[in-house]
Amino acid sequence: MPAYLDHNATTPLDERVFEAMLPHLRDGFGNASSLHAFGRSARSALDTAREQVAELVGAHPSQVVFTNGGTEANNAALKGAAFRRMPGGLAISPVEHASVREPVEALARHGWRHERLPVDSEGRVETEAVRRSSATLVSVMWANNETGVLQDISALARAVRERGAVLHTDAVQAAGKVPIDFSAAGAHLMSLSAHKLYGPKGTGALIVDKSIDIEPLVHGGGQERGRRGGTENVAAIVGFGKAAELAHGELQSRASRLEQLRERFEAGLRERVPDAVVFGAGAKRLPNTSFFALPGIEGGTLVLTLDRQGLALSSGSACGSRNDEPSPVLRAMAVPSDLASCAVRASFGTGNTEADVDALVGALAAEAALLRKMASSAWA
Repeated sequence: MPAYLDHNATTPLDERVFEAMLPHLRDGFGNASSLHAFGRSARSALDTAREQVAELVGAHPSQVVFTNGGTEANNAALKGAAFRRMPGGLAISPVEHASVREPVEALARHGWRHERLPVDSEGRVETEAVRRSSATLVSVMWANNETGVLQDISALARAVRERGAVLHTDAVQAAGKVPIDFSAAGAHLMSLSAHKLYGPKGTGALIVDKSIDIEPLVHGGGQERGRRGGTENVAAIVGFGKAAELAHGELQSRASRLEQLRERFEAGLRERVPDAVVFGAGAKRLPNTSFFALPGIEGGTLVLTLDRQGLALSSGSACGSRNDEPSPVLRAMAVPSDLASCAVRASFGTGNTEADVDALVGALAAEAALLRKMASSAWA
C-alpha cells in the first residue's frame, strides 16, 4: 500500500470535517451578510467556526480574521501592519517561509528597511538579536516547515514588546501539533491554515491582537469587521472550525503517537544508515517532522526513487520543491551545500502506521547500501 509521509505539505481531509462541511455545500448556501434566515444560518455557522479556531490557539473569537489560507494571512499581517505605519524597519529570521520572505522584499521596494535575524546551528532565533534590533515589525515562525524546529515565541515576544515593536508569528505548521496560546505567548499577529490540520484547502486565519490596527489587503464589503473584504467561503470555514475542534480535543494523543513514529523512524535510521544526518535534532521540534539527509544521494533523486516504491516524501518545503537550490533554511543553519542538497523531509500524520515507518527505513537502507556498493565498485 502507498504511504503518504508528506503531511507538512498538506493533510488529507478528515472524514468528520467533510461531514461537517457537506450541508453547507448543498443546502446551506446563504450569504452570511444577508439578513434573512438563509443568511442568519450561514452567519451562525461562521460564528461557531470562529469560536472553534480561537479555542485551538488561545485567542478570543473577535481576534480571528478568516483568510483564504496561510499565505494570505502572512501577507495580511506584514503588509497590513506596515501600511498603518510609516516606513521603518522589518526583521525576519532567515528560516521563514517564502510567504513571509517575499512580502518583506515587496515592502523593501516601498521604503522599508529589512534585516535578517541570525539563527544558531539548529535554526533557532537568538533572543538577544531581537532585543538589539531596531526593527518596528518582526516576524518569526512558530515552527519551521522543513526541520520542525520550534522557536521560543514567548521569549521573542517579550524582547519585541520591550522595544514597543510588533511581532508576527507564522504558526501554520505548529497549530494542531503542539499547544499554542496566542494570548499567553504575547505575539501581536499569528497566521494559521486549515489544510495543515486535516481541514480543507483555501481557508486560513490571521489572529490579531486587540491592540493592533491593520490595513486590509482586500477592501470592499466590510466582511470580517472590515478587516478582510469578500463573501466568506462558509463551507470551507466550517471545515476549518471542525478541524480546529478535533485538533484541540485530540492534541495530546496525536502528538504522542506522531512522536513515537518519528522516534521509531530516527532510531531505525541511526541503526541501519549510520551516516544519515537529521537536521535540528538537538532542538525542540514538531512531533511529526524529520528532516534528514543520506550523504551522497541528492534529495530530489531520493524523493523520486521513494515515490516509485509508494513512499511520498518531499525534499523540503512543497512550495519550493521544484527549485534545485539547496534549502535556505539549511543554508542559514550553516549546513554545507553538498549535504543540504541531499535533504529530504518525512512528516508523519494520523493515518501513518509503524509499518509505514519500517518500510521507509528499509527503503532508505537499501538505497544507502546501493550507494556504498557503487562506491566500492568504482574503487575496485
